[in-house]
Amino acid sequence: MKKLPEFILFYDAQCPICRIEVNWLRSKNKVGRLGFQDINDSQFKPEDYGKTFDELMAEIHGVYPDGYIIKGVDVFVACYKAVGLGWIFAPTRWPVLKTLFDLLYVLFARYRLRLGLLFGASPCRRNSCIGKSLKIVRILIVIPCLSPLK
Repeated sequence: MKKLPEFILFYDAQCPICRIEVNWLRSKNKVGRLGFQDINDSQFKPEDYGKTFDELMAEIHGVYPDGYIIKGVDVFVACYKAVGLGWIFAPTRWPVLKTLFDLLYVLFARYRLRLGLLFGASPCRRNSCIGKSLKIVRILIVIPCLSPLK
């Protein structure tokens, strides 16, 4: 009989940054205490968890076996704890640093799709595009890397 994971991470498999993190977590998940659910999977229904696809895309979420849903930095804390590395994210919950890390995550979440362009993601998802102006940003980032050293 297969044991249920102690926490399930909802992730976006179309996001290159997310894929890197999920692949690393999978490699550390030796005991199987962490479960993974791609929110783009055709069988996945966000409404089963009282969420919409857009809510799950806007911020990382996860769920405990009892149905309790968490989001934001607390999800990373739960994931790392499940794979035996909770100490890595422990400082993000210290009172002095919690507000800072929560704010940094909100900024990251807001721009993760744009940041994903740097890792080769497509600017279009589910019939909507991030914007052509990002190609200019990408070019401006790449050109200095290609120019010869002086």
